[in-house]
Amino acid sequence: MSEDVSLTIALAEESMKKAISHLEIELGKIRAGKATPQILDGIMVDYYGAPTPLAQVGNVSVMDARTLTIQPWEKNMLQPIERAIINSNIGLNPQNDGILIRLFLPPLTEERRRELVKRCHGEGEHSKVAIRNIRRDAIEGIKKLQKNGLSEDAAKDAEADVQEMTNKYIALVDKHLVSKEKEIMVV
Repeated sequence: MSEDVSLTIALAEESMKKAISHLEIELGKIRAGKATPQILDGIMVDYYGAPTPLAQVGNVSVMDARTLTIQPWEKNMLQPIERAIINSNIGLNPQNDGILIRLFLPPLTEERRRELVKRCHGEGEHSKVAIRNIRRDAIEGIKKLQKNGLSEDAAKDAEADVQEMTNKYIALVDKHLVSKEKEIMVV
């Protein structure tokens, strides 16, 4: 196989790995009944006028299976942190005791669990679409190389390799979704 074809396939695989790691991050944000600091990823706090990630203005820790605590590094940040959590719409009410903020995760109802599973499947579908788009771009690149002198057999082999790689990464997405669904549905 020519160097250009190898490069095209390697770039496609790298992009597919990024799609999987993005899926893992997004699935980590979906609460599965246990308290994890990843639930708060993406929440921005107004820190002296600049939006700052919550993890950079305080220490987020897990007290027990259903409780998160946030210890701000500056006492005057309690109110902005509390406001940011309320505005983030993650479904948690912060309890401010003047020193730290506690977030109590209520037990999930059956209906809420099903909603979370649907959300997981939506994230999985986004990842599958991204992987398929990467496959399409790689195959278009191979066809351009074929117009520039790559043999038809080499092009067909490269397209088969890209398809095989796509199948592998889509199966990996399904595997992640199955494990997250089990995690959510466990009472």
